[in-house]
Amino acid sequence: MALEHALLVSLTERAGSGYELARRFDKSIGFFWNATHQQIYRVLKRMEERGWVVGETVPQEGRPDKKVYTVGPSGHAELSRWISAPTEDDAAFQRSELGIKIRAAAHGDLPALCTEIARHRDNHAGRLELYRQIEKRDFPAPAQLTGPALHQYLVLRGGIRVETGFVEWCDEVLEALVHSLSPNPRNSPNSAVLQQDSVSER
Repeated sequence: MALEHALLVSLTERAGSGYELARRFDKSIGFFWNATHQQIYRVLKRMEERGWVVGETVPQEGRPDKKVYTVGPSGHAELSRWISAPTEDDAAFQRSELGIKIRAAAHGDLPALCTEIARHRDNHAGRLELYRQIEKRDFPAPAQLTGPALHQYLVLRGGIRVETGFVEWCDEVLEALVHSLSPNPRNSPNSAVLQQDSVSER
C-alpha cells in the first residue's frame, strides 16, 4: 500500500484541501497509516499530475484561496484496482524491536527492560482508550451501520482488538519477568507496573 491509496480512500469519504486532509489523517486514517503533513502535500501534487485527483481553487473571504481535491475517474479506477489486488500481511510484530529485546533479556538490565515494557504498555493502553472513546462517540449503534460508516467502524474494531491484545501481552510479559526477578514478586518494586486494571476486550 502507498500513501496515495490512503489519500484516495479519505477523499472518497469527503473532498478536502491538503491542510484538511492532513488534519483528517491526524484524527483517523493516520492511526493506521502514518504520514507527515509534508508527505501528504507532496503526494497530492503527484496524484494530481497523474490525474487521480482533481484540484479546484476555492476563494476564501479574508484568507488565501485554497485548493480542494476530489477523486477523478482514473483515481476511482486505481482505487478499485488496488482494493482487488493481493494484500501484504500486516507484519508489525515480525519486526518488533521490543520483542527482540525481551528475547535477549538474560543479557541485559531486566528491571530497566520491565520499565520499558511498561512504557509501551501504557502507550498502547492510551491509544486503546482513545479508540474506545471514538467508538462510543461516533458509532453508538453499530448494528444499524451500513456502507462507509460500517467499513470505518470495522477498521476501528480492528484497532481496538490489536491494542487490546498488545496490552494484554505486555501484562503477561511483565508478570512473568517480575516473577523471575523475585521469589515474592508482589513485594518487588517492579511489581508496581502490574498494579493496573487489566484491559479486557468488550
